[in-house]
Amino acid sequence: MDGLQSALNPAGPQASVIAAITWTFFAIGLVVYALVIGVCAWAIFRRRRTADNAPETDNRLTWVVAAAVLATVATVIVLSGISVVAGRGLTAPSGDNAVTIDVIGHQWWWEFQYRGAMASELVNSPNEMHIPVGIPVVITAISRDVIHSFWTPNLQGKRDLIPGFETQMRLQADAPGIYRGQCAEFCGHQHAHMAFQVIAEPADAFQSWLQQQRRAAPAPSTADAQRGHDVFMNGTCATCHTIRGTSAGSRIGPELTHLASRKRIAAGTLEQTRDHLARWIVDSQSIKPGNRMPPNPLSPDDLQALLTYLETLR
Repeated sequence: MDGLQSALNPAGPQASVIAAITWTFFAIGLVVYALVIGVCAWAIFRRRRTADNAPETDNRLTWVVAAAVLATVATVIVLSGISVVAGRGLTAPSGDNAVTIDVIGHQWWWEFQYRGAMASELVNSPNEMHIPVGIPVVITAISRDVIHSFWTPNLQGKRDLIPGFETQMRLQADAPGIYRGQCAEFCGHQHAHMAFQVIAEPADAFQSWLQQQRRAAPAPSTADAQRGHDVFMNGTCATCHTIRGTSAGSRIGPELTHLASRKRIAAGTLEQTRDHLARWIVDSQSIKPGNRMPPNPLSPDDLQALLTYLETLR
């Protein structure tokens, strides 16, 4: 799947805090490891001396052990303090111009919702989250079935999504790009295929995308597209999916109003191409076993017409 995914390659303030504490802990741990190995090596290769049995040696060793214990306690206190400070940085309040996105975890896909001033302005963007560069984003997250975990390593740490409980986190992208995210809590058979993309773009491009997503699907403009529309509405597709501007309004599966504008399908499993979409429609179980989409044994002509219609949903 396209996009960066590394907690040590931060692209936002929260991820920078996590990367900094990671390198700090690594450096301190490396020093402690080197000291312990050095002392062990000294003890192994040092020859025993007559003075080792003297009372003065016992007293000196007692002070050495006490100093080592105090150093260990001080190290733990310092690491705890660094962790507390880092935690506060991750939960610092966002600015007044923050964008709020609702994240809903499903087995096994992600739903991103952008609210508007009116209910009709609600935008659903399955498995693809767009955010403006340099602007704080407040994530309000919940799960619809089992425990999931929302994780975008380049932008923020992990946050569990627990059914029945709403949780919040904050993130921000400082540079345009595509950042890979995934579920980080085992949630069933297709946990490994529950990925998403965070597309960070300039504020004006983000607003243009948002306005485009608020539009209803265009009416079919060709005979093939009209036939594909009819196949969708009269078959099983409309019983699970929504296409705004049509009579299809089910919320069981991902919304498809702007399906053709997305880069990937099946929660990051496949690149968005006509062939991949055809395979997914006909028998998604052969690609992602256990997902909730049933097979659709369409005739070749109906399948091609349906694909033509779906390609108009931009």
